[in-house]
Amino acid sequence: MNMHSTKPVPFAEREFRDVLGHFATGVAVVTTCHEGSAPIGMAVNSFASVSLDPPEILWSVSSSAPSRDAFALHGAFAVNIMSEHDKDRIMQFARPSDDKFRGIEWRPGWRGVPVLSHAIATLECETKQMIPCGDHEIVVGSVRAIERRDGDPLLFFRGQFSTLGGAV
Repeated sequence: MNMHSTKPVPFAEREFRDVLGHFATGVAVVTTCHEGSAPIGMAVNSFASVSLDPPEILWSVSSSAPSRDAFALHGAFAVNIMSEHDKDRIMQFARPSDDKFRGIEWRPGWRGVPVLSHAIATLECETKQMIPCGDHEIVVGSVRAIERRDGDPLLFFRGQFSTLGGAV
């Protein structure tokens, strides 16, 4: 008798989200420039390395995100990895707003992409490709500049912010 089922086991979208939440991730703000050089940014936890040689990374953006087109058109972006002290800044980039950069210190980086002053690490990238996948697009970037500072990362686990030492 075959004990291995070939049929998928049904599950709800909420159950799927809860299972994914068991994988602790770092939290980053991905930034770019819109037409007219206005800064654009969004909070993400879908960031990963792809290759060391050449240096490449990836992250994903919802196909329906208001800032998706800016990321596609500018051709460059920065991944700003945030510290355990940046929960309020992250929330500013996670919520809909006409000015997510209000009160945020930043400088223009490679090709003008916003580099956040409070980030503990930044990767400035050229967009290599955007790959449609389900309701998101995977953005692959070739890393053009990097920097890092001291600090511990802000984490996201089971639907809440955490630090290396516990929940915040």
